[in-house]
Amino acid sequence: MQNFDFYNPTRIAFGEGKLAELATLVPAQARVLILLGGESARKNGTLAEVRAVLGERQVFEFSGIEPNPSYETMMRAVEEVKKNRIDFLLAVGGGSVIDGTKFVAAAARYEGEPIEILHTFGRKIAQTLPLGVVLTLPATGSEMNNGAVVTIKAQGAKLPFFSPLLFPVFSILDPVKTNTLPQRQLANGVVDSFIHIVEQYLTFPAGGHVQDRLAEGLLLTLIEQGPTAVEGFDYSARANLMWTATLALNGLIGAGVPQDWSTHVLGHELTAKYNIDHARTLAAVLPANLLVRREAKRAKLLQYAERVWGIRDGDQEQRIDAAIERTRAFFESLGLPTRLSAYGVDADGIAAILAQLEAHGMTAIGERKDIDLSLSQKILEQAL
Repeated sequence: MQNFDFYNPTRIAFGEGKLAELATLVPAQARVLILLGGESARKNGTLAEVRAVLGERQVFEFSGIEPNPSYETMMRAVEEVKKNRIDFLLAVGGGSVIDGTKFVAAAARYEGEPIEILHTFGRKIAQTLPLGVVLTLPATGSEMNNGAVVTIKAQGAKLPFFSPLLFPVFSILDPVKTNTLPQRQLANGVVDSFIHIVEQYLTFPAGGHVQDRLAEGLLLTLIEQGPTAVEGFDYSARANLMWTATLALNGLIGAGVPQDWSTHVLGHELTAKYNIDHARTLAAVLPANLLVRREAKRAKLLQYAERVWGIRDGDQEQRIDAAIERTRAFFESLGLPTRLSAYGVDADGIAAILAQLEAHGMTAIGERKDIDLSLSQKILEQAL
């Protein structure tokens, strides 16, 4: 196992009715900006409930955060923060709202040009506004980590950034708040969470036996509970999905082990160019990535086949093939196509994606930093 530092200060309030704890979690004298995506939180009553619990605090709203939050939109929120002297941010929504709120938290206190936050992956962040979360869509794990992704529309770039100052102070996770979500978003959440885990697990053996077993348990939970959670409102299934999505990316299973993230890098570029749902780009790229890089991932693929999918028959190649096909079939069963052609991407579009990767410096990615543009091209071609 590799050396590591693990730090996660986010307080989690989990379960039905936990929204009431906002009354004590948000400072009594705070000037609060609630950040929202579309109209769902307003229509289903969550926003009204949040405002009621916040009581006499000065509360403002900013809505319209896109499914892939844009720099341009979030800079308008920064203006609202400064105009209204906001000192606490509250994200009410899923990962996109939380990611956008994290950018606002950093940009509102940034002394240079805020776009630098994205171009430097957050390295220059020195101070932030505090933020809390009311989670309504389990998927990204942003509610309990220090990272985010924001798109610069003018540049066609979807860029991640990180800072230990960006952990939410608290996150409220009430599975009941998922009861009005459409199946598409829930299915995306299952697959997004699944691939977050895979990015930290399906690399090469590093003696992280604890991390491996934790990751495998989370994957099995998604396989078992994910379809039920997507099918309709089942409190137990939604609770297990919500907590799995959080644990998938709160730093725990990735501490002390190599991490890949090449599927996400390629997926980000596809989303930036084609505006495909994030999880759906991942569903298309991951099986292809595993096929192309099967030799580099052989040991962990065989472990994955046996421990996650129960595949023990056949030679090594057959077991690896079966594990990849079972993965593909799982995503398809949730309604996510696993071929880029299903999303309107053809061979002619690959050159543009490769150009974006080069422009964004993503020319040596993966757990060994050995995925160059040539190998990225093979993965994308395999994904068509």
